Order: sequence, then C-alpha cells, then structure tokens
Amino acid sequence: QVQLVESGGGLVQAGDSLKLSCTVSRAAFSRYAMGWFRQAPGKEREFVGRINGYSSDTTYADSVQGRFTIYRDNIKNTVYLRMNRLKPEDTAVYYCAGDPTNTRTYEYWGQGTQVTVSS
Repeated sequence: QVQLVESGGGLVQAGDSLKLSCTVSRAAFSRYAMGWFRQAPGKEREFVGRINGYSSDTTYADSVQGRFTIYRDNIKNTVYLRMNRLKPEDTAVYYCAGDPTNTRTYEYWGQGTQVTVSS
C-alpha cells in the first residue's frame, strides 16, 4: 500500500510564503507524476499543479501560476509545493496525489494539510 504523508501547513499572513511537503512510501516514486490539489470550505476540490515523473515538467492552475512552485527530491521520495505571495483565497486543505502511470489518474492521496492565510 502506497502512503502519502503531507506536512507544512499552518496559519500565515497574506504575502507570506509556505512550503508543503509530501513524502511517498514507495521506491518507484521517481516514476510517479505527483499532483497538488486543494479544497476550500464549501467548494469543490481544485487542481493546483503537477510535476511529471521522469521529466519533472510542471503545470499549474492559472490562479497560482507565478506564485507556486512544485519540485521533487527523488532521493527523499518527497514532492514539495512552495507557495509565495499567499492570498486569503489560497486558504484550503491541500492534498498531494500520486499518479503512477503519468496519465493524470491519481491513485493515491494524502490526508491533507490545512493552509490558512489571514488578511
């Protein structure tokens, strides 16, 4: 069973930065594409960004483009979400997800970590 464990959430002020981590309990991690999603209260879960396996190419939602960066450390089996210039509308529970086939089919999910941005 593949486990994803997130960490790094918290309460910050608008304009601050925060880095989330997601560690995967699987040696094949380097081949997985990894995605970040978020869900705000009363809203549907939305895509934040993604990093491919092998190439480490990234894509981002328009709402976070230029502010958020996803990168990975395949030795540590960890993917990171660096969030800069945070806004109150970034407040949500953030989830990482694993896509082992690089087909945008996320088979594994973390438990989520809360990010709250105060104005």
